[in-house]
Amino acid sequence: MTALAVEGSIPHVRAGSPDFRVELIHDWDEAAAKLEGVMAQGRATPFQNRHWLGAWYRCFASDESARPLIAVISDARTRDVAAILPLYLRTQRGLRIAEFAGSADYNAPILGPAATGSPTETAGWWRHLCRELSRLPGGCDLVRFRKMPVAMPGWVNPLALLAGVQPSVLTGHLVQVGDDYDAYRYSLEKTVRKELERSWRVFAKHDGAEFKRIQDIEGALHTFAALEAQQSARMHDLGQSYSLDDESSAAFHRALIVRGLADGYVVLTALTSGEEIVATLLGIRTGSHYVMVRISNAGNAWSNCSPGRLVIERTMAMLHADGVRTFDFSVGSYDYKRRFGVSDVALVDLTVALSWRGLPVIVRDKLKRWMRR
Repeated sequence: MTALAVEGSIPHVRAGSPDFRVELIHDWDEAAAKLEGVMAQGRATPFQNRHWLGAWYRCFASDESARPLIAVISDARTRDVAAILPLYLRTQRGLRIAEFAGSADYNAPILGPAATGSPTETAGWWRHLCRELSRLPGGCDLVRFRKMPVAMPGWVNPLALLAGVQPSVLTGHLVQVGDDYDAYRYSLEKTVRKELERSWRVFAKHDGAEFKRIQDIEGALHTFAALEAQQSARMHDLGQSYSLDDESSAAFHRALIVRGLADGYVVLTALTSGEEIVATLLGIRTGSHYVMVRISNAGNAWSNCSPGRLVIERTMAMLHADGVRTFDFSVGSYDYKRRFGVSDVALVDLTVALSWRGLPVIVRDKLKRWMRR
């Protein structure tokens, strides 16, 4: 693999590197309209989607403290797109930092038709991108890419192969299910399988007990309001910090539902008993890949039927019948994920200083890694 310069410093563009053109766009709507075809067909994580990114940029990157920065890397000769990086530029304690947009569990470039994935190619466009970021008006002091999967089903993240990447403190979690869902169900530990069966029997005894997918906007927003209230109550009862009930996060998730429900990108499911919402699960789907994003339940009154695990299993069975084969439990290590037979997804981070102001951050990050070891 072609190595970059010393870890944490801006790499040099060397003679003989593949020639790339880097365009930096500061308006998401302009970029989305221009690149719609590439984004729709490119290799990307489920979060690198027009619905997710459109809602996020509108709610979180709309002022001078956080500006959209969409990097489009093309072959300089053919103009074919190699990669699109949906970034944003934020200012923190005087530092101008380029990061992936979306507050996503997985971050990666959207790979276009010109991307071969070769280390030489990736090192070439990465050097060009760092150079152009450093030339931004006002400069860019630091590139900080976190939670990057090394690979996703069917493709490899080229940024994860660059020199200087470090293991992330977080890990993703996937379940790959073949064409026979019953075979997957019987692959679970017997105690887990029997508990799910028992939970459904207990839940089904309640009047009007039902599992359903919510597909109308009004019903979805009503269900999401219950999710917010249940999740917030749960986290506060546990005494844990909770940031998803702030105004921007609430607006983002509502906008995501409005944008993505109709075409199936947003999947919202629930367990209900009459008018009561017992458990909810908000996820996103691209093709055969489904990611769980937020989950909630109505608390102790329903604990005898484990509604959280139950809504997950019923959602998996429903989506499997509709063609989903990859079930993504996303980041966060919780015992319930292990019960569903997840496999770990390796994630990496990459931090590069583009100016002298960013160097102390590199030193601090190295010190943190050393202390963790």
